[in-house]
Amino acid sequence: MRSVRMRILAMLAVLAAVGVGGWQLLPSQGDSDKSIQVGTTDAVTSLDPAAAYDAGSWALFSNVFQSLLTYEPGGASPVPDAAESCGFVGHDLRTYRCTLREGLTFPSGRSMTAEDVKYSFDRVKKIKSDVGPSALLDTLASVSADGLKVTFHLSSPDATFPFKVATGAGSIVDRTKYPADGQRTDNGVDGTGPYELTAYTKNKKARLTPNGNYEGAVKDTGRPVDLLYYADANKLDSAWKAKRVDVATRQLPPQVLAGLNASDPGRRVSESDSAETRNLYLNTRTGSPLHETKVRQAMAWLVDREQLAAQVYDGTVDPLYSLIPTGITGHTTSFFDAYPKPDTAKAKQLLTEAGVTLPIRFTYGYGAGRGAAAAEAAELKRQLETGGLFKVTVKGYEWSDFQKRWATGKLDAYAVGWVADYPDADTFGAPLVGTDGTMNTGYSSGLVDHLIQSGRGYADRGEATEDFRELQQAVAADVPVIPLWQAKEYVVGSEDVGGGQYLSDGTGVFRLWRLTWI
Repeated sequence: MRSVRMRILAMLAVLAAVGVGGWQLLPSQGDSDKSIQVGTTDAVTSLDPAAAYDAGSWALFSNVFQSLLTYEPGGASPVPDAAESCGFVGHDLRTYRCTLREGLTFPSGRSMTAEDVKYSFDRVKKIKSDVGPSALLDTLASVSADGLKVTFHLSSPDATFPFKVATGAGSIVDRTKYPADGQRTDNGVDGTGPYELTAYTKNKKARLTPNGNYEGAVKDTGRPVDLLYYADANKLDSAWKAKRVDVATRQLPPQVLAGLNASDPGRRVSESDSAETRNLYLNTRTGSPLHETKVRQAMAWLVDREQLAAQVYDGTVDPLYSLIPTGITGHTTSFFDAYPKPDTAKAKQLLTEAGVTLPIRFTYGYGAGRGAAAAEAAELKRQLETGGLFKVTVKGYEWSDFQKRWATGKLDAYAVGWVADYPDADTFGAPLVGTDGTMNTGYSSGLVDHLIQSGRGYADRGEATEDFRELQQAVAADVPVIPLWQAKEYVVGSEDVGGGQYLSDGTGVFRLWRLTWI
């Protein structure tokens, strides 16, 4: 398979410490057991892989659980982790088989078998949590296990299935510790990843200790890490300035990010392109004020991405005009082609044709404390109310509450960031605009579903480009979602910590084990 290549153009600035001899490349013996403090604004929805499908939870999962496959830094093709080998059986892309490594053990000392893998995938689909990753396994019909061999039987050809196995949805749990038909609700984790979770306080701290029994793709299980969770970007910035964290990531305030300079003393700065996007999702169900297609098209004519990126995000994000971001094979500019610049007159004309009463009133929700979400909401409200065509009621919600509200269709419009599950355009298809997709807009298109399925049938992912182009044109016409911007990845660390540039590269893996004292 020729895999899709993400454009991960890392601009890495490693700052030398002041003093005779400079800084050392090797860890200091005295600091080897000292915990590295990492701060983030990402929240953890659940410690159970069957019940979470968000960046904060998956960042933790990639450290404490193993999947059969994983990604190396900058890699676009999954490599074996808990598996010794994996591959499709035959040429129809309907059967995928893996052989486990020997000697993998859970914290209890019990050996991992293929039955644990089968159990882990089965419970994700059985539990089918509103905020879980079951939608990612929509082509998985059944799983069979025999000793160290596990076989996945797919309902239709899916060349992207190995990518999905390598995500948080493929986290392998100890089947004796997790209920088959319900979520585990305590603060325990029983996985086989590079780290053990030795302490956890929700929304505060996760203490991670290297797992001495780990066997897999990672060669060095790293240093002890305290992952500290902050309610908003300003609190993370305060912690960074007060030196309560050694590394700050996802996400400092835009104005702080915009002022970062690689030549500034006392810190290390990593900036790289990212496949993370942010979209405005619209409730298309009957009864929603946004049900009519022409109403949603009118909204698309009013959104000014350039203004949003410049004013709210200080140029630290790039305007996005398509569902699939720049750097992923299949990217187009479908929304720019259909709505090249804000035009109130064209928006009003569409609403007149729709015969709706003006202004159209709707609710807009966002995750409170998430980056610049409040400022973004205020700016989008201003843009959408231009010309008196819409009246927008804006409200921020605590993250878990926000997830449940959009998952149950209680919001008319909501802005959500999307971190690519894997480096392939397919991750921007079914979860975002497919029938019964994760974003739960109520949108269903036979054409879009057909194109999603058709695109999965190409082992050579480049051959799926035409399907992705047509899909994005259809989405721009139906407007169940309005793309807003594409992020950049920033990591700021003290001069005493190296490896920050490897933390995240858009593959969904958060490599805390690459951090080291220097």
